[in-house]
Amino acid sequence: MILDRKTADQSNHHKLKLMLCDWLLLLFVDVLMLAIYPSEDEHLPMMAVLVQALIGMVSIFGWRLAGGVYRQIWRYGGTMAYLRMILLDAFAGATCYVTQTAFLPQVCRISFVRTMCIVALNLLGCMTIRFIYQYLYEYNGQGSRAIAVLRRVTSGLTDLKDRQSAPGAHQCIGQKINIAVVGAGRVGVMLAEELANNPRSSYWPCCFIDIDKEKIGRSINGICVLSEAEATQERLMSFPVQEIVFALPKMQAERKKALYDHYKQTGCKIKVYDYPLAQTVENGKRSLREFDIEELLFRQPMKFTDARTRAYYHGKTVLISGGGGSIGSELCRQIAQMQPRKLIILDVYENGAYDIQQELSIAYGVTLDVAVEIASVCDVKALEQIFAHYKPDIVLHAAAHKHVPLMEHNCCEAVKNNVFGTLNIVNISEKYGVDKFTMISTDKAVNPTNVMGATKRLCEMIVQSRADGATNFSATRFGNVLGSNGSVIPLFKRQIMAGGPVTLTDRRIIRYFMTIPEASQLVLQSGAMAKSGELYVLDMGKPVRILELAESMIRLSGLEPYKDINIVETGLRPGEKLYEELLIKTEELNKTENSMIFVERDKPLSRGEIDEKLEILRRAVAVESDEAVREAMKQVVPTYHAPEEVNRNAVDAQEMADARVERAG
Repeated sequence: MILDRKTADQSNHHKLKLMLCDWLLLLFVDVLMLAIYPSEDEHLPMMAVLVQALIGMVSIFGWRLAGGVYRQIWRYGGTMAYLRMILLDAFAGATCYVTQTAFLPQVCRISFVRTMCIVALNLLGCMTIRFIYQYLYEYNGQGSRAIAVLRRVTSGLTDLKDRQSAPGAHQCIGQKINIAVVGAGRVGVMLAEELANNPRSSYWPCCFIDIDKEKIGRSINGICVLSEAEATQERLMSFPVQEIVFALPKMQAERKKALYDHYKQTGCKIKVYDYPLAQTVENGKRSLREFDIEELLFRQPMKFTDARTRAYYHGKTVLISGGGGSIGSELCRQIAQMQPRKLIILDVYENGAYDIQQELSIAYGVTLDVAVEIASVCDVKALEQIFAHYKPDIVLHAAAHKHVPLMEHNCCEAVKNNVFGTLNIVNISEKYGVDKFTMISTDKAVNPTNVMGATKRLCEMIVQSRADGATNFSATRFGNVLGSNGSVIPLFKRQIMAGGPVTLTDRRIIRYFMTIPEASQLVLQSGAMAKSGELYVLDMGKPVRILELAESMIRLSGLEPYKDINIVETGLRPGEKLYEELLIKTEELNKTENSMIFVERDKPLSRGEIDEKLEILRRAVAVESDEAVREAMKQVVPTYHAPEEVNRNAVDAQEMADARVERAG
């Protein structure tokens, strides 16, 4: 209560000081216009001067008080505050003229023009006082010597003290990071103003870069505007610019790539300013940040989930195997938004399952029914109990061993978990009447050169063989997922933070990439549209050179590849090939209603044929020999080839040709 009273007293104190300044200014204008500089046609007696001054004071201050002018915090005064003040003073001028015309004798009256001149001069002075106060406040602690003197002179009225003499003030200014703002539009100007006016900001805007000819060569708030041609390394270093910030929230991926390629040659660190527009930032927060991993691809992120997909999962009991993994946890997030009846997270790794359970609990509370079951897909009895208890409508199968080199040295485990684990959950889903079953596959299943890819291809064949049952089975295949556990991006980040070197297996290697949300949405939409026995594939655009990805990440960290951070080639790992394929080359390839999603219809094998293949694998696994399992995989997956054979002919592959064209472009 005491604190509230103290705050109110301080507020009233500021209002009274501002009103005193305005009154003194009005008094000066009245004396100037009514006494010192009278009109030849208007010779007012002293009493008339006093009456006119009184009418003016009552009219002006009456309208301002009624309009809340003195409730405004003028350090934050904007266009609307000044416009309101102009309109109120215009009403006050009209009130003055009407009042004197109605109540004063002719000898005490002044003309309409003189009345408006008094009001206008007073308004000009009052607005000047407020502009000066705003300027002194915004540049408090970082102005020139003249500003410091003016601040000391006016400190009694403004309560703004000179902080230039404070210890360390100059050092703080010198520590600011000089930036160039790409985009002199509304968002870029707002960013520059905010950084320049905030004494606690770590950044100082040195220049704008824009393509608008009307802005180039001019200045905005004292900051010059350069053209893209002028923004050379030498010119930027003359400021000197340390970082370049993109303030173009509606920028397309192609434009972003062109700008990035242009400015990375300057050696400056490149950042992005996110402004809360509907097209860019979903959380509505402004931020100055590094490039996201997704932006390194320089393509527009694709969204697949539509109203029909959301309606399909709404009110269903959904079980996600591998729900604690990178893809599985994102599937949980996406499903949670669709308001399922129940979400079951199945995983053998309890930490991942716990993390996503807590995240969903915080986000949705009791409105989302989530259950966590810790079990392996290899444990048939545990799966039986879980399915019997929950009776899921939909199963999304994301549980799998996915690391290629590790699975090359653990072939038996790869087959047990990926192949027979999938077989277990497929059989149990059929037994308990699951409506739809969607398996997550990989581009490594296409003409595989490693055991992991071969196991996933066999899993696709298992799923396709069940097209004749009551349960709707389908598989969804996509490429590498950015930022997932074990992917190349987190590895590169750790290596850069450690000072290098960044390692990659081969400078020629290329991969298809997509984001975790994209992959998850593809799984959900393809699962919703699936009929049965279908294999869905995403058109993922052009492949990406891993070498260029590494170079871009180093540059975005403010470092120079091969100078600050070296890139070392370590050689291809066991089972690894130079490129991945997304589609088996068959004529059975059709588009769906989504132009980015294709469905590939191989002629499925019968259940009996699949059983024969599985029996071959069972005998190999029983021997507990990786070599025996590898040979068995070659028997059951005809497209399984040695990596040396594929890499030897990689130069002729269409995927490698696409990467060469993209690089040349």
